[in-house]
Amino acid sequence: MKYLIVTEKPSAAKNFVKALGGQTGNFAGNDYRIVNLHGHMMGFKEPEEMVSSDKQTAYKSWTLKYLPWQLDDMSWQRTYLKQRQPRTGRLKSTKTELTVLQQESKQNYDAIVIATDTDPSGEGDLLAWEVIDAIHWHGTVLRANFVDEAPNSIQRAMQSLTDVSDKWQHGAYLKGETRSRWDFASMQLTRIATTSAKKAGYKVVAREGRLKSVIVWKIYEQMQAIKNYVKKPYYEVCFTDPAKHVYRRQAPKDGTVDWQYSDIAQAEKELQGYETAEVINERHQTRRQAPDKLLDLAGLAAILAPKGYDSKEVLRTYQKMYEAQIVSYPRTDDKTVTPEQFAELLPKVDQIADLVGVDKQLLTHRQPRPTHVKAAGSHGANRPGLQVPANLDALAKYGPSAAAIYEILAKNYLAMLAEDYIYDHVTAQLKQYPTFKTAFNLPIALNYKLVYDAKKALQVDEDDAKVQKSQVGPQATPFIYEGANKKPAYPTTKWLMAFLEKHNVGTGATRVSTLSEMSQGTKAMMHEKKGRLTLTETGNVSAVMVFDTWIASPKITKRLFEIMDEVGEFKMPMRQALHSVTQVVEHDMPIMVANALKLEAALGKPKVKKTANKKTKLSEKVSGTFNNQTIQFSKTWSDHTFTDEEIQILLAGGEVSFSSKTKRGKQYTATGKLAKQTYKGHSYYGFKLNPKS
Repeated sequence: MKYLIVTEKPSAAKNFVKALGGQTGNFAGNDYRIVNLHGHMMGFKEPEEMVSSDKQTAYKSWTLKYLPWQLDDMSWQRTYLKQRQPRTGRLKSTKTELTVLQQESKQNYDAIVIATDTDPSGEGDLLAWEVIDAIHWHGTVLRANFVDEAPNSIQRAMQSLTDVSDKWQHGAYLKGETRSRWDFASMQLTRIATTSAKKAGYKVVAREGRLKSVIVWKIYEQMQAIKNYVKKPYYEVCFTDPAKHVYRRQAPKDGTVDWQYSDIAQAEKELQGYETAEVINERHQTRRQAPDKLLDLAGLAAILAPKGYDSKEVLRTYQKMYEAQIVSYPRTDDKTVTPEQFAELLPKVDQIADLVGVDKQLLTHRQPRPTHVKAAGSHGANRPGLQVPANLDALAKYGPSAAAIYEILAKNYLAMLAEDYIYDHVTAQLKQYPTFKTAFNLPIALNYKLVYDAKKALQVDEDDAKVQKSQVGPQATPFIYEGANKKPAYPTTKWLMAFLEKHNVGTGATRVSTLSEMSQGTKAMMHEKKGRLTLTETGNVSAVMVFDTWIASPKITKRLFEIMDEVGEFKMPMRQALHSVTQVVEHDMPIMVANALKLEAALGKPKVKKTANKKTKLSEKVSGTFNNQTIQFSKTWSDHTFTDEEIQILLAGGEVSFSSKTKRGKQYTATGKLAKQTYKGHSYYGFKLNPKS
């Protein structure tokens, strides 16, 4: 067989070249050639370009009367993308590159091998099929599924290729294509929100989407809770013993209690009915706690955010480290590793421990834990790679956060190899008032917590737990405890990731990439600074517009992610999945229109962009004959005003020199002459500085 192996990007192609022995050659009896893409090479055409001519006006318009779209009207055709070149900064169409690839595909290949990332969202398969369709390949298509880009993983993948020639029977492609079409069609929500907000005077692009709307609304809601917070003290009778253990009544499941008072006088009245009581029923129970679960990319980003590393930085640096096989695949949704992955990394454990400063004597549990090692999965959870760096300082070339990424990831993985945390769970109650109880934990052996405590690192409320004394009693005296309703936490990356994790919205990688996207550019919806999240004007408008909508509901968003999975598993047809877009638009459109009327009450009057009202200082013009033509030119250049003598020299075609300053205030001698010049397509005469020799 003769294979054309298509990788996702140049770095992946280099790893394939290394694994197979060259850009061209023979591997396992088959000839091959390796080529690479640059991520997505094709994108959907504009909506109006994918419908019949009689419907183009409706699909181009942002007028709400034309919504929702009838998605069956759309051809879902793609076109070439314009990509900015890293070196020159110029835009270049992908057509040239794909034309070259199309010519290459005609060189008697028996099959194209998709060797893009095996992405849980189907993204890798989608971008490959976009290209396969664009170059009009109609032959065999095979899939190489690899868990990482290590040579042995690539070699194994090339020895067990899967035939996916019928893309409509290729689950990963169907999942990716459904997600791509859904997100494209959801631009209707952006049009609704933006148009409605504009009518209310807010000239922003309110980008609404599956995960963006959930995030922006949650942050806005939390900021409103902080703004409206009013401290409400309460007073409660409790008991305390000499060791400062507090004995109190436990609230019932419905959470309502009648022993917490807003008026201290009521608590003082109740206090009169109590006296010093005897502590009884002291019980000690030894308990064990297994190491925390392995971190995903969202957890890693949440821990790194307070250190000053934003989501974009973590994503970019992690990707570079992955390409160098220093860490595992970033966009996994696995929470565990396979037995094979566990065994593969086990010989590297001591080396990794030395690198990150972990005591190897703590790593005594070197057998697979059923909580962390399971046969199911593909890429495995985020973890250190097989390439162990010489030292942490050597990682700086991958990005500012590289050393911190590796240290946290390594310690979190190594904690799995330490013994369980063991503690003494102590309980006791009062003899005369048995509803008053105390409970606390006393560490016996910290074990894995000495390696890494991920739960503590991810904790939103970072209050230090008080060290308890072991003894209780023998007596406890009553006192009035003063508490208050808890002030809402400020929105942070850690807080947001915990919320999305709790509601199971998106994968860890999706959460991080979405947060990164929302925080970038002139149209950013938020700012992320040292883990603190602040909405921009665009973000605030977008948040108010999605109040009470389906697109901002964690429950609905979770369901939409499930729908994509069901399409990939052939449990739901793509057409049915895409109908959910129409359902969301129909439900949310009237709500957004109504929400636009609430913008001013929620955000204040729209900000009017200030325009410069200072009169532009017009430079004095001088006239004269230059090259037998009557012209005008400015009498000043930079900070210099030409003398009458200099003007005559310039009109005669001669050079003049004078002292001037750069924009930074540095003094230099300017030399030049009069010349015809062009600025923004308009010609004019003026002083022109001689080029540097």
